Amino acid sequence: MNRRAWLRWLPAVAAPLAIAAGALAGSLPAGASNPLPAKTPAQVLELAASHQVHTFSGTVEQSADLGLPELPATGKPSGPAAAGSAASVIELLSGKHTARVYLDGKDNARVQVMDQLAERDVVRHGSDVWFYSSKDNTAAHLTLPEHAQDPSRAKDHQWAGAMPTPGDLAQRFLSKVEPTTAVSVGPDVSVAGRAAYNLLIEPRTDATLVGKVAIAVDGENGMPLSVQVTARGADTPAFRSGFTSLSLEAPDQSVFTFTPPPGSTVKELPVPDKPHEPADMHSPDAMHPGATKDVSVTGAGWETVVVTARGSAAAAESLLQDPLLSQAAVAVPGGRLLSTALLNVLVTDDGRIFAGMVPPERLQAAAAAAQ
Repeated sequence: MNRRAWLRWLPAVAAPLAIAAGALAGSLPAGASNPLPAKTPAQVLELAASHQVHTFSGTVEQSADLGLPELPATGKPSGPAAAGSAASVIELLSGKHTARVYLDGKDNARVQVMDQLAERDVVRHGSDVWFYSSKDNTAAHLTLPEHAQDPSRAKDHQWAGAMPTPGDLAQRFLSKVEPTTAVSVGPDVSVAGRAAYNLLIEPRTDATLVGKVAIAVDGENGMPLSVQVTARGADTPAFRSGFTSLSLEAPDQSVFTFTPPPGSTVKELPVPDKPHEPADMHSPDAMHPGATKDVSVTGAGWETVVVTARGSAAAAESLLQDPLLSQAAVAVPGGRLLSTALLNVLVTDDGRIFAGMVPPERLQAAAAAAQ
């Protein structure tokens, strides 16, 4: 399994943490001035699950303070392949990011990540997908096959390198709601000028680094407007993502049309003929979303650990060779550990990678059990 393939799975295990870092200005969304009709936690969950908002535009601000060194502005990766680099992981796990997000149905989307004095774009218009970095004026293009549900099936790019919406992040946490999770509704909040229910999710297990997740659910349409994640034992969120402006009107269709600027270097990306090949169906992890022959999943819910195959030593080596990751990783029995407030990654001496929102000893136990 190559490095880019591994990094495609890191967001799935880290929830929002390895996708872009970012957040609301201030510590919490403002309180709503006009109280919403009272709803039970089950009713707010249903409202969020049933929302049908697929047309909007807005600005998303995100920030993460996970205890990792922030990538200097001059060292930020660029170019269409930047999201597949180890340095991009550090960037997405630290600092602040702002993006303009446009969506019109399932086939038209644009994310503009605003870096210092530069911009990164991911644009989908029908079957065409473009990746562009203004920093080095490079672009990449791929044409999605008919079977593709989303661009993440392409083997040579990282769609998750674009900043996700709060709805994308909320969906990952809402999927973990189960008997081991306490769900409540706090005081109403206001996000981007819209009144929202404050859905609070708290794991009832100490086997996760997550202490609490707060999701602002639009009181009118159920669209998640912000997500905040607080580490176990902490008083303030370590990760925040939310809209600072939002319009539910259809974006101008011109924003979904992309033409490489003059002088840009353009690369055509190949797309696999079929979706990722599933894992051995006799494996207990085979039915878990995200399981493939190269990636397996152990545990469930908050205790999920994603594991690369033993033959993926190249991915582990490339991660440890990156100077930024080498600076952050520390030696532990059996390998090296990249530790943050909400996510731990263990690279074992035999070249496997274990990652999850769990304490380091859970990763080491998983590694020992998989010998």
